[in-house]
Amino acid sequence: GAPGQRAALPAVRLLDLLRPRLRRRSVFDIDLGALRAQGIRGLILDLDNTLLPHGSREVTDAVLAWMRQVREAGFGAVLVTNSRARRVTVVAEQLGLPVARGFIKPAVSMLRQAMALMQTGPAETAMIGDQLLTDMLAGNRLGLYTILVTPLSPRELPTTRYLSRRVERWLLRLLDLPPAEPER
Repeated sequence: GAPGQRAALPAVRLLDLLRPRLRRRSVFDIDLGALRAQGIRGLILDLDNTLLPHGSREVTDAVLAWMRQVREAGFGAVLVTNSRARRVTVVAEQLGLPVARGFIKPAVSMLRQAMALMQTGPAETAMIGDQLLTDMLAGNRLGLYTILVTPLSPRELPTTRYLSRRVERWLLRLLDLPPAEPER
């Protein structure tokens, strides 16, 4: 190019930053063996409406059993949250997981902290969450393997329920993703 002109960078479309690599109904529908076969060694787990209904302290037997499967498959795992609530500490202790806290996603500081705790890099880490505008965007910004699950409960923060979810429904149509289905 001419002197003083910048070389054009490849365009990264916003939709690509929101697009999950995989979509499932719940964490229970994720094929952990397939993730391991792809070289994934660490799981960054969103808490509210991914592992537990929003605001819940009740860790179900099913979630505890899934966490046992995660460990038995050899994965590291870390909870990520911007919540400072005592409830998060209580839930993390029940799950036997460390917590990476930070700024509100899609800021990536807590995801970097989670990878440091697991000693994994982006190519060997998956982000599992229920929101495009936070979990998927943050994970994709770092080049993680992103997995979108269906929210467990309609109960959410008002800003999530009345703003983010409306935008998300529109974006899901634009992304033209297949519906969330269980793993076969």
